[in-house]
Amino acid sequence: MLDVRRLRLLRELKIRGTLAEVAEALQYSPSSVSQQLALLEKEAGVELLRKTGRRVQLTPQAEVLVAHTAQLLETLEQAEADLAASLTTVTGTVRIAVFQSAALALMPDTLTRMAATYPEVRIEMTQREPETALHETWARDFDLVIAEQYPGHAAPRYPELDRIKLTSDAIRLAVPPPSPDRPAITSIADAADLAWVMEPRGAASRHWAEQACRSAGFEPDVRFETADLQAQIRLIESGNAVAFMPDLVWTGKTTTAQLLALPGDPHRTVFTSVRRSSVKRPAILAARENLALTAESIAPAVAHNG
Repeated sequence: MLDVRRLRLLRELKIRGTLAEVAEALQYSPSSVSQQLALLEKEAGVELLRKTGRRVQLTPQAEVLVAHTAQLLETLEQAEADLAASLTTVTGTVRIAVFQSAALALMPDTLTRMAATYPEVRIEMTQREPETALHETWARDFDLVIAEQYPGHAAPRYPELDRIKLTSDAIRLAVPPPSPDRPAITSIADAADLAWVMEPRGAASRHWAEQACRSAGFEPDVRFETADLQAQIRLIESGNAVAFMPDLVWTGKTTTAQLLALPGDPHRTVFTSVRRSSVKRPAILAARENLALTAESIAPAVAHNG
């Protein structure tokens, strides 16, 4: 009988690429991972790993085992979800990956609701960029991810993950407050020669923002790069930059920046994803339920602020 824990290590190696990354993800030592995989190789009776320089490569036989391991883990996770659903009390831990504006706008109220309605559920939250978080949720690092999708820029799809829309918000041009020292800005075209702040390259928001500027007839002068939206806001309010901002950023706060509507009224979609094998787990259902209540409660404020 093949050991499930060792099979999981083999799958983790397929996903993460190196023994060191597997060890870090599962909090093992690299030597322990190597020893466990060597034992799995003996159990299987076939070669599973081949050295290629400093790395190891999975053999075709290992790939077969990885495919079956994925199915096995899904079955075990579904069994755990069914077992939890049979209980009268909702308990357990939900590991949530979330991007910054959703963490600020959605998580505080959601955590308060969860504590009041499901006190025996432990919520663990980690900030991650959506593209990374989706992959890590598929890899079982997280149980639930809050991710985003910009117009014309589809978020990565994983067949094991479902997708439920949480909310959507308008994307607007955020410019400094009026000043006698600066010409009035009323459109994207007026911002063609100004300094821009954007997220680093690779982010969906960065790709969308660059395309929006190019569609308006200019290449943006991106002088400032930061994934911290609070830092972006400070640069805008202080008169040093302009940026595209989704309405969710302004939840629960006021700003001196001017928020200008964009042609076509573009909206960003915010959604949640979980592995289909755990979708019926009561603690995850509870987290999604309270996230939806929070999103619904702030929607009018977001629209008004815009």
